[in-house]
Amino acid sequence: MNFSLTPEQEQIRDAIEKVCTPFDAEYWLRKDREGGFPVDFHRALAASGWLGIAMPEEFGGAGLGISEAALMMHTISATGAGLSGASAVHMNIFGLHPVVVFGTTEQKQRWLPRLIQGQDRACFAVTEPNTGLNTLKLKTRAVRDGQHYVVNGQKVWISTAQVANKILLLARTTPVEECKGTEGLSLFYTDLDPNTIEVREIEKLGRKCVDSNQVFIDGLRIPVEDRIGEEGKGFSYILHGLNPERILIASEAVGLGRAALKRAANYANEREVFDRPIGKNQSIQHPLARSWMELEAAHLMVQKASWLYDQGLPCGAEANSAKFLAAEACYSACENAILTHGGMGYAKEYHVERYLRESWIPRLAPVSPQLILCFIAEKVLGLPKSY
Repeated sequence: MNFSLTPEQEQIRDAIEKVCTPFDAEYWLRKDREGGFPVDFHRALAASGWLGIAMPEEFGGAGLGISEAALMMHTISATGAGLSGASAVHMNIFGLHPVVVFGTTEQKQRWLPRLIQGQDRACFAVTEPNTGLNTLKLKTRAVRDGQHYVVNGQKVWISTAQVANKILLLARTTPVEECKGTEGLSLFYTDLDPNTIEVREIEKLGRKCVDSNQVFIDGLRIPVEDRIGEEGKGFSYILHGLNPERILIASEAVGLGRAALKRAANYANEREVFDRPIGKNQSIQHPLARSWMELEAAHLMVQKASWLYDQGLPCGAEANSAKFLAAEACYSACENAILTHGGMGYAKEYHVERYLRESWIPRLAPVSPQLILCFIAEKVLGLPKSY
């Protein structure tokens, strides 16, 4: 068992760090204050060919695995870009995986190269206000009308919808009372038409430069050729993107936690009180040492989950566990970083308060820690389903 990066993976890490170098901590602090999508950062990654790291080579991607994609996202986050930088490109990595697996050759040729080249930006519209994680009860309706579907409904917490020109949309094509099992939902990838889709930004705690939104859909017409796969099978299609998403979020969380830990250790070495560096005190040392161990352990689970996925092996338990462990380790590391800085940790110029605000994201999304615990209890331990 080899835990070292391959020479190719080391090249990926070094190349991503080089792309991220101009986008330093001050850049991300400014974006946190002012908002506005990091267009120049997104463009730099597109120009370097990294937006298609896990996309097929025949459509302009690199054809690499989730292990390499997770390494890329970890590296972006760990440079200090945190979840702001990672979220700006996150959709490219996993979002169109259903197209890669279930799309026609014509659809892949039409959609993937433009996303990889940064010409298109997409948002992922699944969650609704009144259903939460109960996806099988989604209410947004897509009614067939000749060679189109007409869509009406509402989505919430849709990231990048302010800047997206494409939308990956899960909508109901069969009334819920007529459905059996997971059928009745269909998946579409289509133009985000501002004439029929209203996007309202949600003001939130952190990650100001990557918008989150309520989306109101009123009479959106989607051509039949923009439907992915069979009608009514959309829920099973999005499941193929859930484990990669959890792995990537986990990797980003570890990167953010490591960025916070690095700043805390540096500060503890430099800050002197009572004529000695505060890092000499065990009350400062021990929480940071614990955070290092927690982040390392979480990272190992990320590596295991990504390896299993790339081998085509079941990885649901590992992907969910990686997300849970990484989110908790990240939050603890960011909290300890603020405590290490003392009152200065509350000041924006030291960056760690921004990291703590962003560390809430992997704890809350894309699935709650409580549901992950329920999943492990049921699927791994064989306990009765509790919901």
